[in-house]
Order: sequence, then structure tokens, then C-alpha cells
Amino acid sequence: MNILEMCDSEAAVVPLGATVELAIRTMLDRHVGAVAVIDENQRVAGIFTERDVLRKLSLGEKDPRKISVTEIMTTPVEMATRATTAGEALATMVERHYRHLPIVDDDGRLLGMLSIRNVLEAKVDTLTRQLDQARSVVL
Repeated sequence: MNILEMCDSEAAVVPLGATVELAIRTMLDRHVGAVAVIDENQRVAGIFTERDVLRKLSLGEKDPRKISVTEIMTTPVEMATRATTAGEALATMVERHYRHLPIVDDDGRLLGMLSIRNVLEAKVDTLTRQLDQARSVVL
């Protein structure tokens, strides 16, 4: 299974001109911890995460309805491609303390958003299948 197959069927995104409020609402509506911030060509310009809310917004006096997501988002963004293996993606995420990793094409256009939850669910599925196969051979 490649990393794009592990991703949710549709990545949560907001446009560059979005407010922080829209980004937070999108995260809440989609039950995700991050949204990709994309330009008019679907290229990833930044990532807005729960960590951004905590570190850059929660203790300040900024109004999320009036602030552009570009003021708060994380940039530059580390990204993966279709060629990135699940092991490489997981190693990057663990090493750098990321919970989300955008998957992009050669032009930087968003293809999907990989979460550490996606990787762990895929690994559990694989291990469960292997265990079931081993049990069937033993029995």
C-alpha cells in the first residue's frame, strides 16, 4: 500500500485567503488536526495545525475571524511524494514531531494529507492480516 492510499479520501484544505476561523471550522467539521493551505493552482503554500492554534493563537488577543490563515500557518512545509514509502514518511513524522504530512505531485500540488493515524491504522491492518494468516496455517 502506498502512502497516498493510506490518506483520507479527500484532504482537508483552505485557500490562501481564508481566515483562521475558516481553517479551524474546517478542521472541526472534518475531524482532522490539520488543513493544507493551498494557492489557486492547488499548490501547498502552508499547513495549519492544532499546534499552530495552541502556539500562535490561543494566548494572544487576535480574533480568528479577522486574521488570515497565512499569518498563523506553518511554512515552509515538509512534504512527501508518491515515491515516499510509508516507512520514510513515518520516520520523518516521528523524527520531526509532525502528525501530518502533505503528499504532493512534482509541481507541489496537493494529492493527499497523510496523518500518523493513517500510517498506524494501515500498520495495524497489515499486522492483523498477517496474524490471521499465521493462525490459519497453524490450525
